[in-house]
Amino acid sequence: MTLLAEAPHRIGAVTLTVNDLDRVAAFYETVIGLTRLDAERGAIRLGTTRGVLIELRHDPEARRRSAREAGLFHTAFLLPTRADLGAWLRFAAASRVPIQGASDHRVSEAIYLADPEGNGIEIYADRPDAEWSLPNGMIAMATDPLDYQALLEAGAGHDWAGFPAGGTIGHVHLQVGAIAPAETFYSDLLGFDLTARYPGGSFFGSGGYHHQLAANIWNSRGAGPRAEPVTGLHDVEILTDRVALDRVRSRLASPPPGESALALRDPWGLSITLVAR
Repeated sequence: MTLLAEAPHRIGAVTLTVNDLDRVAAFYETVIGLTRLDAERGAIRLGTTRGVLIELRHDPEARRRSAREAGLFHTAFLLPTRADLGAWLRFAAASRVPIQGASDHRVSEAIYLADPEGNGIEIYADRPDAEWSLPNGMIAMATDPLDYQALLEAGAGHDWAGFPAGGTIGHVHLQVGAIAPAETFYSDLLGFDLTARYPGGSFFGSGGYHHQLAANIWNSRGAGPRAEPVTGLHDVEILTDRVALDRVRSRLASPPPGESALALRDPWGLSITLVAR
């Protein structure tokens, strides 16, 4: 994870609004293997010994998000090794965890599922960055069939014992209403590199990583700003260095106050908080 660890921007914690706090928290503990770090009235934070990855905020009155509106496509949990991914796959099969899909993206291997309230999840492991193809300065990604058997063999003898301390949230994939304003916000304003394009989707990376953020219109073309309160994505925290944070602040006509954090909203009202690390 060297590229990701040294990137100017990387994902910190993802905050979700949920109707059933206990049920969703139990899922992230038992299926994803996160540790409950702390809880207070109406909120539970889960992660590893290195910090919070998911914060769940309870709002029983929030309406359930439509799959057609802007919001979260998936939160992508990055495992340190391919053996870890193989071990998780064996655990998921034995536990009969419902899997929605799996793909070989050339830069990574990924398995897809959803939490009890429909928030998308990706569990993945990167291939070595030396193997990534860079035609025309862009990172070549694809959606090819995953070799389940080879992945299980990679995890042989490696028992799943919960989400590893070295794991993190590698990227967050968003649903938006249009691609052009998403590129303006996430690339031009926040300073991410545009690393790849699919029909209806753009990918944004920092520090040479294939992507820490992505945005697509596959289900949400034409979506407008979200009406809150609503379940699903509440905030994406981006950990950044001070130089990168100051550059973003300098691009704003009226930057909000604060030295070490910058709270913004994208064109669909999705909350993005940059925090100097």
